[in-house]
Amino acid sequence: MWLELQVFGFRALWSPYFFTFVVCLGIAYYLITGPYRHKFGGNAKPTIGQQVAFYLALVLLYILKGSPIDLLTHIMLSFHMAQMALLYLIFPILIIKGLPVWIWEKVVLNSVLYPFFNFVSNPIISILSFNGLFSLYHMPAIFDFTKSSIIAHTASTIILLIAAFIMWFPVMSPLKEFDRLKPLVKIFYVFGNGVLITPACALIIFSDVPLFAAYSATGAWVQALSLCVPGDVLAGMNFGISGPEMFSPLSVLDDQQLGGIIMKIVQELIYIFILARVFFSWFTKESLKVDPIDPLPDTNVIK
Repeated sequence: MWLELQVFGFRALWSPYFFTFVVCLGIAYYLITGPYRHKFGGNAKPTIGQQVAFYLALVLLYILKGSPIDLLTHIMLSFHMAQMALLYLIFPILIIKGLPVWIWEKVVLNSVLYPFFNFVSNPIISILSFNGLFSLYHMPAIFDFTKSSIIAHTASTIILLIAAFIMWFPVMSPLKEFDRLKPLVKIFYVFGNGVLITPACALIIFSDVPLFAAYSATGAWVQALSLCVPGDVLAGMNFGISGPEMFSPLSVLDDQQLGGIIMKIVQELIYIFILARVFFSWFTKESLKVDPIDPLPDTNVIK
């Protein structure tokens, strides 16, 4: 597969412009949270853990959206689903953990954004918004449309990413104003996310026909491929591109079913990890509240 992908060229495989964008984000984070933080109203520098989380998020972002992985997401649905699982379920967690609290206070608690964020971060609204948008996005007609336009594709990615950030906020908000759920409710919240995302995965897994023209019809597939392959490269290819199976070891249907399975398994693993983290944190705090056992009375005392 790797040798076949070389025909698309360096720009399509490694996205140097996106790499530059990610590097600029890293530099901006270093300057804003470090030497120039006082100019932005900051106080403490981010901890080592926060810095590691943020830079890991940037590395993950480039791997998912700038490396050959992104090209493969336009060829195989299985890579697309893996990309979505990591981009929407892990990347926001790393960013939330990586930004110092004072940045969240500046962004979220200002008079303009606070009313909106206070509304959309309501647990019922946030959980339904993300999972509803995720399911809506994977309706074949909408999915194929987003794959046909760079504007629609970019807009849908940004909207889902914002919804993912809001979805995670009730569970791991760095601000006490939004940390409103008790640990037991957080457990049910994460469990509910796993349930609500299941229908979209099941539709993809159990369908006995290819659902998405962007992966099964030559014309639509080439249109989708143009989102990440420079136009001059596609135009310069002097051979026929028969379809995704030209680059994939799987049939379109097998790849589609594998994509649904990957999404469900990765999502379950992430949610299980978060559930365990919430539970053990809760268990530890509760155990510290237990009064120490009173010492047994001394039976040898002479009355």
